[in-house]
Amino acid sequence: MKEKLTLVKVGGAVVEDEAQLTQLLRDFAAIPGRKVLVHGGGRRATKTAERLGLETRMVGGRRITDADMLEVVTMVYGGLVNKQVVARLQSVGVNALGLTGADANVIVSHRRPPKDGIDYGFVGDVDHVSCDTLSALIEAGLVPVVAPLTHDGHGNILNTNADTMASETAKALATRYDVTLVFSFEKPGVLLRPDDDASVIPVIRRADYDRYRADGTISGGMLPKIENALSAVDAGVSRVVITLATAIDGQHGTVIQR
Repeated sequence: MKEKLTLVKVGGAVVEDEAQLTQLLRDFAAIPGRKVLVHGGGRRATKTAERLGLETRMVGGRRITDADMLEVVTMVYGGLVNKQVVARLQSVGVNALGLTGADANVIVSHRRPPKDGIDYGFVGDVDHVSCDTLSALIEAGLVPVVAPLTHDGHGNILNTNADTMASETAKALATRYDVTLVFSFEKPGVLLRPDDDASVIPVIRRADYDRYRADGTISGGMLPKIENALSAVDAGVSRVVITLATAIDGQHGTVIQR
């Protein structure tokens, strides 16, 4: 029987909100057993880029990453946000270890080719996640805290969507563990009406997603989140939940099913 493991992905909006982040890290610390945290930081990166006079361009929830923007996200994701989260986890008794995909060759990606006339720049699509390396860290009693940066094996860092990082990491670990994947963000789940927090959709299957995407109910940054959630379920992740950052016990929010 596989050991249970919980992988929580926390979004950039939560990272920016002191109260939500504090509660999430306390709740994360209370999760029993093996666990991994994957974090975003997009809003912090956008603010930093703005201060540096750099324009942020998004397409379908994905950040266009030229050479200058790559420097910003590397500093923000791999440095400031990652180490702040690690330090905060240490303060609540979690022996966290901050990583990017380049560290210990944990996650290798390739640079996304231009598509439909859009050049995403230094954006990575994941090729491989090292379950052996991550599980060795986990079994040693460490809690990996993964920033949304990967590498291509040729010396290049690539900006990689944090939801994708979480999904691909969960899929790799599911070969060894009974994995629950929790996407936590500033809303209580996937909403039928964006301005109504009470309109949480309790379950979304592939056919539901296709319908909601077509009629515009689901759009923007929620698209890659649900695509990654469905991919994880298809690959053997036991349970996937999209929920509020202060409700990461897996009992609330939107459950993604096949």
